[in-house]
Amino acid sequence: MRIVTGQEIFNKNFEKSVVTIGNFDGVHRGHVEILRHMKTRARTLDLPAVVVTFEPHPLKILAPDKAPELITTFDQKAELISASGIDCLVVVPFTTDFSRTSADDFVRNTLCDALGMRHIVIGHDYAFGRGREGNYMTLEKIGAERGFTLEDMNPIGESGIIFSSSLVRRMVAGGDMESASKILGRYHMISGIVVHGRKIGQTLGFPTANISTFNELIPPDGVYAVMVSLDGQQVTGACNIGRNPTFGGGIHSIEVFLLDFSGQIYDREISVCFVQKLRDIMRFADTSALMSAIGQDVARTRMILDCVDNKLINH
Repeated sequence: MRIVTGQEIFNKNFEKSVVTIGNFDGVHRGHVEILRHMKTRARTLDLPAVVVTFEPHPLKILAPDKAPELITTFDQKAELISASGIDCLVVVPFTTDFSRTSADDFVRNTLCDALGMRHIVIGHDYAFGRGREGNYMTLEKIGAERGFTLEDMNPIGESGIIFSSSLVRRMVAGGDMESASKILGRYHMISGIVVHGRKIGQTLGFPTANISTFNELIPPDGVYAVMVSLDGQQVTGACNIGRNPTFGGGIHSIEVFLLDFSGQIYDREISVCFVQKLRDIMRFADTSALMSAIGQDVARTRMILDCVDNKLINH
């Protein structure tokens, strides 16, 4: 997949193309269906399939205090979009100046002139441009002048639930990793670098990998059954998120105990897929009680991960 950003956006990148536009945070099942539909239409017309997105998320610039914790990093989002078979990802740098661009100018100058848009697929009730002034009617009006067609996708969901990024965020924030995976179409994942920690786990016989993560949306404090990707290898594990109250608290950390794995992994990048929450963080009376609880966590983790759905793991 080709990625176009910066000033290159305003070159004549395509003579003709099929486009969709959005933030696509999380690239959940609703997004994937829009991408699938757009790609199918592009193949029918024998044109490239182009996704237009914004970086950073517009609210990071317009209303930082209201900006959501993003489900995916930009690199994760780009990788998921690429996996959908898209030809080109156009990443529009979202700045204060750009936020003043009218919807009309954006459609004409960027979508039509630079990308050669001949057809556009948008999500239900999608709005864009200065003050979110652009919508289906805006596109319909300009399309009649500039010669492109458009589709407005119906809401996408199942069992009466509409798939959305905000719904995923609420589920993850509530520790409901199983429900979040049903919307995402995969387990919620964070990535990061393994760093040195307090080495408490090592003294207890359960050495853990402390993670400094790139992600914003972190599950709430607790213990989780997880699948870990390390250099392409899938490893089972139990993840503790919190402050280790039994040992006097300290800094907030994300620690993963890798089951059936040994080796030096400091300074290496790993990805953690959250399968199921086991329990909340607890303060134990002594080290013996803590070790007993960890043993129970590991046993339950093995049972859960024996039945893990490999199709939901981010590779």
